[in-house]
Amino acid sequence: MTDEHAAAPRGAARPEVFGHPRGLLVLAATDLWDRISFYGMQSLLVLYLVDQLLRPGHVEHIVGFAAFRAGLEHLTGPLTIQALATQIFGLYVGLVALGSVFGGLIGDRWLGRRGSVALGALLMTAGHFCMAFDASFLAAMALLILGAGLLRGNILPQFGELYARDDRRRDVAFQVYGSAVNLGAFIAPLLTGALGQAYGWHVAFGFAGVGMLTGLIIYVWGRDLVPEVRRRGPQATREKLDREGWRMVGFLVLLTPMGAGFWVAQSQVWNTYNLWVRDHVELRFGGWTMPVPWLQSLDGLAPFILLPPMLWLWGKQRAKGREPDEFVKTAIGCFIFSAATLWLAAAGFVTDAHGRTPLIWPVMFHLISNLGWLYFSPPFSALFSRLAPRAVNATLIGISTAAVTLGSFISGRLGGLYETLSAGQFWTLHAAIVGTGGLALLAMGVWCRRLFPTPA
Repeated sequence: MTDEHAAAPRGAARPEVFGHPRGLLVLAATDLWDRISFYGMQSLLVLYLVDQLLRPGHVEHIVGFAAFRAGLEHLTGPLTIQALATQIFGLYVGLVALGSVFGGLIGDRWLGRRGSVALGALLMTAGHFCMAFDASFLAAMALLILGAGLLRGNILPQFGELYARDDRRRDVAFQVYGSAVNLGAFIAPLLTGALGQAYGWHVAFGFAGVGMLTGLIIYVWGRDLVPEVRRRGPQATREKLDREGWRMVGFLVLLTPMGAGFWVAQSQVWNTYNLWVRDHVELRFGGWTMPVPWLQSLDGLAPFILLPPMLWLWGKQRAKGREPDEFVKTAIGCFIFSAATLWLAAAGFVTDAHGRTPLIWPVMFHLISNLGWLYFSPPFSALFSRLAPRAVNATLIGISTAAVTLGSFISGRLGGLYETLSAGQFWTLHAAIVGTGGLALLAMGVWCRRLFPTPA
């Protein structure tokens, strides 16, 4: 049997604020600081590696880096500093996405939700502080990957576990979660970008550590307000899959790499894109230069601006019976993102007297690309949630994150081409990849409707 032990009853029995369990505020605040620390570090990582850490005088101080580089180049061939930096970034982001699957498993089977979140936050705090020293860079990466997996694999389920399954307030809880993610993505590049430019890389990374420590303190302080679900003993008898269920599992596994095409381009926005901004965009205003990561803060702001009109449009389409299904929405998202990436490719035709692209050009890119993200990312997750058989629903939703992992790995490898291709060719390549992914998703949608006419 499977035993579930909750620290307090769910739903209305919990202390409430604004009609919701107080634990919702604890989880939202914890997740906000997690995202501030994560996106803050992520926005600086490639620039830090290229401009300082991987250069002589620093790289030889990194413990274990020679062996790490040798192992990586055994798979990829020789890598320049820039190619090595983008490869490291791709591996880091991909493993963070994959780690949440295993983090959730650890929380389910052994440590419980609270213990996993607290340990994850502690490991991430240590990882950010290790970024302040050259020698501990690889240790920092390992701590951040393990910590993020434990924290994210368990804090998201806690948002839902605050409520009974039939409680309609669950939707609001996940909206709060999404808002915390986007708000953190907006704030983090502004703060760490300014700190890095004014005081140096290590001060900015140190701030990310303080941010994660703040999140840990908030979570520990409010831990009695959040649910604890610990499963012990032999597993409960699971619903068995019939032949059609197994076919659906196979279909969704095949669908996962189709979604990776989108994440190849999306991951590049936090990877090589920073180098492109540094090299090609006019960031000087008189005697002041805008920090490169500030543009990435638009990835947190744009969804707040674009979501209300997009939901209004979908509502109008639904009322007329014309709302696209998830396959069409994800394909539209890919096509929009492809157009946004082509917009970057065309930036070389719009330059000033110094050969630099006006700031408005990347600003427009972030607005267009985030419209593509809204069309793609939530519907892609919803697609797995809707089609996955109940017996393996959670597992398949976790497997869907492999699309992020695969896309991040590929983007890291493609980042090395930035040195050999023109900027226009580089972004056109990514536009082709994400556009092809959209065509593949449309084809998968047609196939799904033929194979499974009822659920699809």
